[in-house]
Amino acid sequence: MTMTIKKIKAPRELRAEDVPQLMLAHQVKYEKVACLNWAEAFPVHPQMEVAMAHTGDNLLLHYRVEEDCIRAAAEQDGGRVWEDSCCEIFLQAPSPITQHSTPNIQHPTPSKNNLPSPKGGAGVESPYFNLECNCAGTLLIAKGHDRHDRQPAPEDVLKSVGRWSSLTSEATPQPNGRYVLPLENGDFHWHMALVVPATALFGSGIDDFSGLTLRGNIYKCGDCLREPHFLSLFPIETPQPDFHRPEFFQELRFE
Repeated sequence: MTMTIKKIKAPRELRAEDVPQLMLAHQVKYEKVACLNWAEAFPVHPQMEVAMAHTGDNLLLHYRVEEDCIRAAAEQDGGRVWEDSCCEIFLQAPSPITQHSTPNIQHPTPSKNNLPSPKGGAGVESPYFNLECNCAGTLLIAKGHDRHDRQPAPEDVLKSVGRWSSLTSEATPQPNGRYVLPLENGDFHWHMALVVPATALFGSGIDDFSGLTLRGNIYKCGDCLREPHFLSLFPIETPQPDFHRPEFFQELRFE
């Protein structure tokens, strides 16, 4: 399966809060993140969709989520955001990086720790990146070859990613500029937008997404919510929840 990531024009000083309107203006399609790969053990199915576009130097993401429980307990970037209401994108560049010609990429949680690391299969030859953001905009970025081999992003890389969440007005601000939300039940409809510089894929040598073909997947999870859930954009065929499986990534072609 191949998904095309549309290239759009955006203001030079692009703010994350402007991303939803840009997606609308450029008629970017929203994709449902709806693969319930482990339905018997984890039947909870919140609604999530994502729009993806790029400007060359930035990847733009707009997540739209409907769920009945939220949490944002991670107090700082690099924390355990996957335990919160969390949206994630995993990206991997082939080795060497594939560029096509066009007109002008498992959390270390208790439920996933006991599975063997993937061996062989497509897409395991180069490091991949996990970019995970909870519903209050707290971010985790790391890279490596499997779930055990993760190198966290430097602080300057984390700070380079623009973020906007519709829930920050309800969250408690922290001294470090991040926000937290207690575990809460209800009927929640929330949005989150990210502006991810190509250089956030640190050490990859990528500084422009134009014409690239990466591999990846997108996820929704909440390991420590009242009822944990695990959704993906593309199917994953493992016996237990495990997002760190690059052999199930699919192609993302950037215009």
